Amino acid sequence: MSSQDTEPSLYAAREPVFPKRVKGNFRTLKWWLMALMLGAYYLAPWIRWDRGPALPDQAILLDMANRRFFFFMIEIWPHEFYFVAGLLIMAGLGLFLFTSAAGRVWCGYACPQTVWTDLMILVERWVEGDRNARLRLYRQKWDAEKIRKRALKWTLWFLIAVATGGAWVFYFTDAPTLLRDLVTGNAHPIAYTTILILTATTFLFGGFFREQVCIYACPWPRIQAAMMDEDTLTIAYRDWRGEPRGKHRKQEGAEQLGDCIDCMACVNVCPMGIDIRNGQQMACITCGLCIDACNDMMDKVGKPRGLIDYIALTDETRERAGQAPRPIWKHIFRPRTVLYTVLWSGVGVGLIVALFLRSDIDINVTPIRNPLFVTLSDGTIRNAYDIRLRNKLGEAHDYAVTVTAGERLTLRLEGAENNVLTVPANDTLSTRLYLEAAPDSGAAHAERTEVRLWVMDAVPPASGKEARVHHDTVFNGKAE
Repeated sequence: MSSQDTEPSLYAAREPVFPKRVKGNFRTLKWWLMALMLGAYYLAPWIRWDRGPALPDQAILLDMANRRFFFFMIEIWPHEFYFVAGLLIMAGLGLFLFTSAAGRVWCGYACPQTVWTDLMILVERWVEGDRNARLRLYRQKWDAEKIRKRALKWTLWFLIAVATGGAWVFYFTDAPTLLRDLVTGNAHPIAYTTILILTATTFLFGGFFREQVCIYACPWPRIQAAMMDEDTLTIAYRDWRGEPRGKHRKQEGAEQLGDCIDCMACVNVCPMGIDIRNGQQMACITCGLCIDACNDMMDKVGKPRGLIDYIALTDETRERAGQAPRPIWKHIFRPRTVLYTVLWSGVGVGLIVALFLRSDIDINVTPIRNPLFVTLSDGTIRNAYDIRLRNKLGEAHDYAVTVTAGERLTLRLEGAENNVLTVPANDTLSTRLYLEAAPDSGAAHAERTEVRLWVMDAVPPASGKEARVHHDTVFNGKAE
């Protein structure tokens, strides 16, 4: 087959991106956020929180073995997963809110891919130099200098990746104990496997794939358009002010040129390798670095800042017509963002109320269906139930179980004296409960009788705040 018959490739080879160092308000904000988020991620498993002798003292712990989640003074049990679901709903609504107000601020400032990529680029700059030096090294043939710098850079990347994977597993068990087991080789294979996988993904995604993950792997760039409208603030180039571009300001006709001097500073600092002057693009993560670079250049050439800036489509129309842009607060506070804020706040308030109203004890009662009832030798009707009590306190506690119903019923707990159960600290106790109705009672002859089982402190606490919960069920009689 001749070269003329060869089909053209549908895929372009990746061009590596070497962002240039830049100073400015957005870059400073990103540094602070990166330090805060990485510091919280790496250090949080080591914070201690005293919960008493019966509970772990790690402040943030996903205790999968005992199926509980600890967050400082809050303890979430398996049946309370609705708290986790509520937090996930709040995270989604928060993402919708910030995207509708200011575009892809999550992607530009807080996404783990962005944060770790920033860290990897920082290490790369320390080892290989700024953009031009890294470009020269990339094009340079392999020699002793290139091998040394690449080996040092990859080693530092690998250490960051190991720390990332290691920090993650510390959230699932006691961190000091796991660290000792990891070093001595006594940790569970799952721990080593998890660290290996997270190390590899962090090393590859943050060090090599970078913008490719955002463009091709992440679905959010394709979804975020549904959250945005003409009032969303997003990064844009004021082409009506910057065009036509031109570098030479002293030549004839220079007064006809726009403010853009075509210095490429906005392109050189972009971690995605795009030119924002070509319009809004799916690859743009709205990190604001192009704003810093352009403002710095405008200061040097004596032009007003803001050639590249956060701007809404409605303001673009106004500015092209020579009108002043609307105040920022009018873009942020509009029906869509207010609705997201109300929904987000509503879920949050609901979770807080549920958290403070929940009891220290839980009761679950399951009627025995086979048979529905048993007739004793004296004609008494007996129903059996499986009862499960959960004690959320940090110490063993005695609970009394009683019953209320329209008809008098007798309650008896299997293996309990005076219908009092001792439930161990932070544990669940299951036993058999019997309700009996005398032969001449209405409950014995009714098909179904509504009953309510109560669980309360056997001895009222000194604080006067008595724990008391109930569970509604039915008593099955001998219908006639």
